[in-house]
Amino acid sequence: MNIERLRKIMAYSEANRDKALARVKDFCAYAGMNSDEDVRDVLQIVRPVLKKKGFLVFEIPIDNDDIGALCYQAGGMGYIMINSSLPKANVNFAICHEIYHVFYQEQESDFRSKAELVDGYSYEHEEEYAANLFAGMLLMPEANFRGMYDFFRKESEGNEWDTILRLMNYYQMPYMAVLIRCYELGLPESNYVPEAFLQVDREAVRRRFLELWLDEAILQADCRDDFPRLERMVEEFGREYILGSYINERTLSIVLRNMKTLYREIKGA
Repeated sequence: MNIERLRKIMAYSEANRDKALARVKDFCAYAGMNSDEDVRDVLQIVRPVLKKKGFLVFEIPIDNDDIGALCYQAGGMGYIMINSSLPKANVNFAICHEIYHVFYQEQESDFRSKAELVDGYSYEHEEEYAANLFAGMLLMPEANFRGMYDFFRKESEGNEWDTILRLMNYYQMPYMAVLIRCYELGLPESNYVPEAFLQVDREAVRRRFLELWLDEAILQADCRDDFPRLERMVEEFGREYILGSYINERTLSIVLRNMKTLYREIKGA
């Protein structure tokens, strides 16, 4: 992340704040959530909400750490594949990034999104700006975030970087997403962003997490693999379709074989 890119993000956030907030409130109303409270177990909450919209959510360790999640829709059914080979903090953000695309993307197209831990905040076109702004506002609600910022800044004795890391730990969010949220809300005493804050690497974050006794687990990947469950589900549906004479055994066998081939390619096995 460089300072010019950060300025563009800040400018977009300022210009589109009200629109994004309205969408966050709309989504929370749809999901039966309180838009003023932070969300901890993101996937548990949003999985049934996305299912109502016709999207199946599953996790697979993808052999590409540039991708946080993939979303695809065809034939009335949608799929969101979460990359479980990324740290938990990145996965949480990626999920809510995809929620924006499912509910609010204005252009019909396939898309791929990513959410990096430190330096890969995904901004490629306006829909990506909008999705990231939405995710940050949903997962780090303003009033709640302001209160926790003050609390952790006091605990950090005014150390801005330690405050950001404690917020990162509390909200289980990527470093850059928390940094951006702090400056979006004008919380640091100075609008100046130290260059060191923009160039921090993963190992530096990890070391400081250990020194501050924070939860290092959010920096690690759990590599959950839902493919066996997905394969079983497809086979069960396939058996029902065979009984209904919609497909035959050969068709089901081809589908399952193609699924396994694609799975091996995605996983890099």
